[in-house]
Amino acid sequence: MRVLLTGATGFTGGALANRLVNEGAEVTAFVRSMTRAEPLREKGVHCREVDITDAKQVLRAFEPFDRVFHIAALYRTETSDRSEFTRVNVDATRNLAEAAKQAGVGRFIHCSTVGVQGRIDHPPADEKYRTQPADHYQQTKLEGELVAREYFEAGLPGVVVRPAGIYGPGDLRFLKLFKAIQRGWFVLIGSGRSLYHFTYIDDLIDGFMLAGSHPRALGEVFTIGGASHVTIREAVDTIADVLDRPRPWLRIPAWPVELAAVACERICIPLGINPPLYPRRLEFFTMDRSFSIEKARSYLVYEPKVTLADGFARTAAWYRQRGLI
Repeated sequence: MRVLLTGATGFTGGALANRLVNEGAEVTAFVRSMTRAEPLREKGVHCREVDITDAKQVLRAFEPFDRVFHIAALYRTETSDRSEFTRVNVDATRNLAEAAKQAGVGRFIHCSTVGVQGRIDHPPADEKYRTQPADHYQQTKLEGELVAREYFEAGLPGVVVRPAGIYGPGDLRFLKLFKAIQRGWFVLIGSGRSLYHFTYIDDLIDGFMLAGSHPRALGEVFTIGGASHVTIREAVDTIADVLDRPRPWLRIPAWPVELAAVACERICIPLGINPPLYPRRLEFFTMDRSFSIEKARSYLVYEPKVTLADGFARTAAWYRQRGLI
């Protein structure tokens, strides 16, 4: 099978590239930098330096692939402006979908995010729950998803995958949390009762592979996540247990930290500085993020295999091996 992959130098894209190569696919990756792509080339991935925000470049580099996995995205960067998010998360999706349509691609798998639904007021949220993006990243990811779905409705065979809370070996997103608990510095902000839905990377890749092959996937949107949500308190205690550290007990109210975050953002952003503290960073502690994976279970026979404790233990082991905690 000939597969095109974007975002292959990132955490999720890299894990997907490994799985595809291991299962015998001929993988081509559109990358921004050939230097960063060297590990992919060593694994047998054919890398091409292509600016996916440039429609002409995409068309010139495109081939009649059997599958396209569009994982690339501009994630949250406080100093990025709206136009950057739009170019990467919306325009690039249109460029790739148009090229896929012209080339007669067998299936286009678009990576969105559960973030398009914003705060979940009545958890858990399924795929039909309203969308309510709260920032440039979430808004442009929603716009990109809608572009992909327009192409699917017009005849391009495709699927949308919305991952929830991705973590695992190779990812640094939750390193600060592990490090704070390991060193005894962690302070719980808020009640600890907010909900969060973690997804171990291997389970997510299982979901992508099913979206790329299952006949019932076409034209659908799927939330891919772990077996269930947990409270922030439960997540913190589980990390402490796998690190063999005391469970953190210190807790402070959320509101003074939120005020400080707003002030920090207002000072730093005009100066072009990425603020060390900003309101979105506190969402992990204060916002419910709980989702239903029943549709993926029903349509795709998707079933997460890695428990939260096991996933956290594997992640902690990877951090330790690299001297990060």
